[in-house]
Amino acid sequence: MIKAFAKFIFRIFGWKEINELPPDLKKAVVIVAPHTSMWDFVVGRFGYWALGFKPKFLIKKEVFKFPLKGILKWAGGIPVDRSKSGNMVENIATLFSKYDSLFITITPEGTRKLNPKWKKGFYYIALRAKVPIVLGILDYKKKEAGMRDVLYPSGDFEKDFKIIEDYYRGRTGKHPENFNLNE
Repeated sequence: MIKAFAKFIFRIFGWKEINELPPDLKKAVVIVAPHTSMWDFVVGRFGYWALGFKPKFLIKKEVFKFPLKGILKWAGGIPVDRSKSGNMVENIATLFSKYDSLFITITPEGTRKLNPKWKKGFYYIALRAKVPIVLGILDYKKKEAGMRDVLYPSGDFEKDFKIIEDYYRGRTGKHPENFNLNE
């Protein structure tokens, strides 16, 4: 029911959901960019629902308070204490061994503001958990949301990150001035 409703809402607002993932893919770190607005969560959530996809996502623990706590947990939220970065990669990577199917969504920019230096944790989580990185799209100009490409981390962060940057270069966020790959 929610899938049909989400597809309907997407159509009304002119958005298109994209899912070009291999059907046998059961685990991945999904990165989504650009992330420039609070609306990204809403559009992204409707996109996932329209695809019938149930990922988990990391969100700062400060947001997990009444009245949002229950809604965020229901939607797949995992609270993150950003002040304690010590074992974050290891803790999240370990989650993959506890599930038959798990997709964790991360916004590598780490903020909705302009951030010229993306966080690297998503890469090391995928590497440690031995899962691929799915390149998620949230493009306001094309009105596309979804997942198109899969990257298997090689262990060479610089080489793999160049592929990721090239993939996102030119995508348009809701607030394009807050995205560092707008060239």
